[in-house]
Amino acid sequence: MTSPQPDPPQADQPPDEPPAERAADQAADQAAPTGVAPEVLVVTGMSGAGRSTTADVLEDLGWYVVDNLPPTMLGPLATLAAHASDALPKVAVVVDVRGGSFFTDLRDALAGLRESGVRTRVVYLDASDASLVRRFESVRRPHPLQGQDRILDGIERERALVGDLRGSADVVIDSSDLNVHQLAAKIIELFSEDGPATLRLTVMSFGFKYGLPVDSDHVVDVRFLPNPYWVPSLRASTGRDEPVRDYVLGQPGATDFVERYVHALEPVIEGYRRENRPFVTIAVGCTGGKHRSVAITEELTQRLRALGVRSSAVHRDLGRE
Repeated sequence: MTSPQPDPPQADQPPDEPPAERAADQAADQAAPTGVAPEVLVVTGMSGAGRSTTADVLEDLGWYVVDNLPPTMLGPLATLAAHASDALPKVAVVVDVRGGSFFTDLRDALAGLRESGVRTRVVYLDASDASLVRRFESVRRPHPLQGQDRILDGIERERALVGDLRGSADVVIDSSDLNVHQLAAKIIELFSEDGPATLRLTVMSFGFKYGLPVDSDHVVDVRFLPNPYWVPSLRASTGRDEPVRDYVLGQPGATDFVERYVHALEPVIEGYRRENRPFVTIAVGCTGGKHRSVAITEELTQRLRALGVRSSAVHRDLGRE
């Protein structure tokens, strides 16, 4: 009887990688296509802030939309899109806390995609706690992280998980004051065109008494100008009306401020273009967001358009009084 032979020596095996590093490696290895690289748009953010509406609008605009995808699958999806018989140049992926523990791999998976040359952008949907609570209560559904606790407890847990992504997102949309149709219009404005995105600048008037816009990149305070509210004949009008506009721009320093501010923005805009920053919001504030900020916003928008900057005026608090 022969004695059993020992197993042949095994080659040293590398230690298991941590899940986060493995996600980045998989994204980098699997997303390097030999075909045409797609554009990948990752939609994330707070539950109840409008991710589903965003996904529906993107699908209507011709994007190939995948909902609730584990981040580790971003690389294989990009590869599939590049090699599909029918070209899929624009892929949108909704990634959120429904993915459970997989969600923590998202940042590393995004880094892997970008390192492999896949054009990747992140859209972060946000809203105030009060708005989110109202929305969950209106549809009578629990927050995905609520468990047996309050809706607000689930919201706080989600913010702790996804909050870091907000600062690195390419686009942040605060839907607190937007209805479904307004959010859809914003998505269409941002993503309806084919090809690489050009710089799109939003000039937004607001009232300081209603709070700062959370998605602003620059904040301008025009309360240094006299308030038309105290002129009885102008009180009921807005900054869109010619008498108010003429009053505001006719004040000492008003047009000088606009001219100098636009001039100061010129190198900033060029820098944004060099850095491929596609979306910028300038918030212009007065007390109530009705007179001064509206007039200055309209004037700034016109002057920026004259410089060839694609600009749009938005009046957040107009009609709120």
